[in-house]
Amino acid sequence: MEAPAPWQLRGRAFVAALSLPASLRHQQGGAARALGEPVRGPALVMLVDYQRSEVGPYQELLFMPGPFRFPDGRTRWSIGRIYVSSQESADNGNRNWGLDKRVAGFDWRRRGRRERVAVHYQDREIAALTLDRLGPALPFPGALLPADWRTLGQIRDGRRFLYTPSVRGRLGLARLREARGDGEHFPRLQAGRSRGAVHMPDFVMHFPVARTDPLASA
Repeated sequence: MEAPAPWQLRGRAFVAALSLPASLRHQQGGAARALGEPVRGPALVMLVDYQRSEVGPYQELLFMPGPFRFPDGRTRWSIGRIYVSSQESADNGNRNWGLDKRVAGFDWRRRGRRERVAVHYQDREIAALTLDRLGPALPFPGALLPADWRTLGQIRDGRRFLYTPSVRGRLGLARLREARGDGEHFPRLQAGRSRGAVHMPDFVMHFPVARTDPLASA
């Protein structure tokens, strides 16, 4: 099943910022080698339950080691590790945006305001998170944020992919109770410290066509 960009997605999500050792973010973060080490800043973990997309519902866990200095001199965030529960999402995400999506199993459980998720890849648990939703969620017009803040970049197969998603929905505070990774397929989150988390109980996201060019001309 081919599903070219753009995509219009709807779902709910958690986003957590963590302080992690620079060496861990570089060695376990999964970003393209051509980007080198991430510059100073937090790492981000996102857990998403997409209820609607061009390839149907699926779940996703991703890790961004931090901002990177791209070959053109601009600083951008880049997704290093990303796992999804759907083969169609993996195939099309990799093709459309230069990602390295891999298919994994998700055990996602909700009880009251607490949610626990364990992710399994190649018959082993590679990550587990426990988060609490706190307080009310208020309208969040994310599409009004400057495009430079929302632009992500990937480098894959000698090409640079740049894309600028937009999102709108509701945003509330959350607490990251527990986070761990196996250190091989997902970073050792337990080596870090939470710097805050938010949840979006209902959002709509637009993922546009990526701008691509050969890395040599970046």
